[in-house]
Amino acid sequence: MNTTALSASVKKRRTFAIISHPDAGKTTLTEKLLLFSGAIHTAGSVKARKASRHATSDWMEIEKQRGISVASSVMQMDYREHVVNLLDTPGHRDFSEDTYRVLTAVDSALMVIDAANGVEAQTKRLIEVCRQRDTPIITFINKMDREGRDPLELLDEVEAELGMPCVPMTWPVGQGRAFGGIINLRTQKMRVFEAGEDKLGGDIEDIDLSDTATLKARFGADFEQAQANIELVSGAAPAFDMDAFLAAKQTPVFFGSAVNNFGVQEVLDALVDLAPSPHARGSSSPDGNVTLIAPDSLGFSGVVFKVQANMDPMHRDRIAFVRVCAGKYESGMKLKVQRTGKEMRPTSVVTFMSQKREAVEEAYAGDIIGFTIHGGVQLGDTITAADIAQPLQYTGLPFFAPELFQTVELANPMKSKQLQQGLEQLGEEGAIQVFKPTLGSLMLLGAVGQLQFEVVQHRLQTEYKADIRLKPCQFVGARWITCDDAAEMKKFVDYNASKLAYDAADTLAYLLTSAYDLRITQERHPKIQFHPLREHAGLKLEKAA
Repeated sequence: MNTTALSASVKKRRTFAIISHPDAGKTTLTEKLLLFSGAIHTAGSVKARKASRHATSDWMEIEKQRGISVASSVMQMDYREHVVNLLDTPGHRDFSEDTYRVLTAVDSALMVIDAANGVEAQTKRLIEVCRQRDTPIITFINKMDREGRDPLELLDEVEAELGMPCVPMTWPVGQGRAFGGIINLRTQKMRVFEAGEDKLGGDIEDIDLSDTATLKARFGADFEQAQANIELVSGAAPAFDMDAFLAAKQTPVFFGSAVNNFGVQEVLDALVDLAPSPHARGSSSPDGNVTLIAPDSLGFSGVVFKVQANMDPMHRDRIAFVRVCAGKYESGMKLKVQRTGKEMRPTSVVTFMSQKREAVEEAYAGDIIGFTIHGGVQLGDTITAADIAQPLQYTGLPFFAPELFQTVELANPMKSKQLQQGLEQLGEEGAIQVFKPTLGSLMLLGAVGQLQFEVVQHRLQTEYKADIRLKPCQFVGARWITCDDAAEMKKFVDYNASKLAYDAADTLAYLLTSAYDLRITQERHPKIQFHPLREHAGLKLEKAA
């Protein structure tokens, strides 16, 4: 395939993540985007826990029981001759690590804001990650059919939190019970609100803004107030600038009600019209230099940003989710894991509609594909065509030091093999951080939130038949350690053996008993570096003798 044809296919890709605080309507919006693209025909209920239907993106049993998202899910759909890769992320802060890693695999983000609550705590954390990566953000203010805050006030808050101007692309007419619809500032038409429930139905009523007599007669003071607000915003806000948006210096804003299918079409069109196609990505070489790899480079390469165990409990499989970064993947091609240099032989390669899979014949930069594997692949691994000689290691996949620790105790010692397999696989997928202390036999689980422990305990029991008890321990944090002086490192390891452990990537970490403990240890061992964040392949440590 020549570069011109490859470039044309890449330009048709849109890869984005939906981010929000819990209960802002993120998973509902995901369902409705799939509905409007034609990918599904009936949206699932994300709130009725006992309903026979569940959200397409919530496939894990514990998600269906609790009505929440605890794992990122990937969906691909075709819309207006474009391939749209949508990643639905967990909103709960206890699963923020999964969300952060997903954000490294996308080219843009769709931020969902609850009209009543504005920008909430978890959204602020995710915004910060997007800002660090200069990820373009499209903003959707949801639940306009409920009583909420004034749209102008919401815009001010979004601007303050994002640190960039908001450019409204639609504007609401009324809200709550008086919600009449939205004015599309791109088409200069008002779309009249009608509750959509689960299905697409009925004719959409659009009224041209030039027909002011009709609009004032039907919507009265609400329409006049919307007109005044639009005039005010137009005078204060800059015009939409594509370059500023792509540089993450401006966010287009849309209003609507996802649960009622309203305002969703405008967002889907914006993702195709405005969101960027795949861009060049950085690859680090052994000498530390970073090279940009263009998405239309010849030769397939991609990065593993997520590993999920047991998507199909009947087959005990593991799926490595790979963001294609460059070139073209073709069915049957030979692959290589760059970290180990070993050939990769997946039993199948698929695209996703949540847990529904379809075999991949070809994939291009921006696409998310899944390799069914049986080990040998870690989060952050770079996968390439086997004939690529150039060493590649895509950068930027973060691992955060856990803030909570618990020890694992097996209820039935006869299930030790199942426990070992479960911890190994759940550690590989990043659902929890698993640490093996250098002394003693008890395994440690590290998490950033309490709910992670509950999910892992549930999954070990249901997926691996390993019933465990989790008990508190003395550790309150961890830091990965490096040192340029081998003798100093050995001295440190010998002196602190009771506080050292290896994580799932065999990277050595120092376990903290208090913040004071860390300060004292740093003073005693000034040549040792303590890292609160690890990037894949960023810390290469030899195991202590």
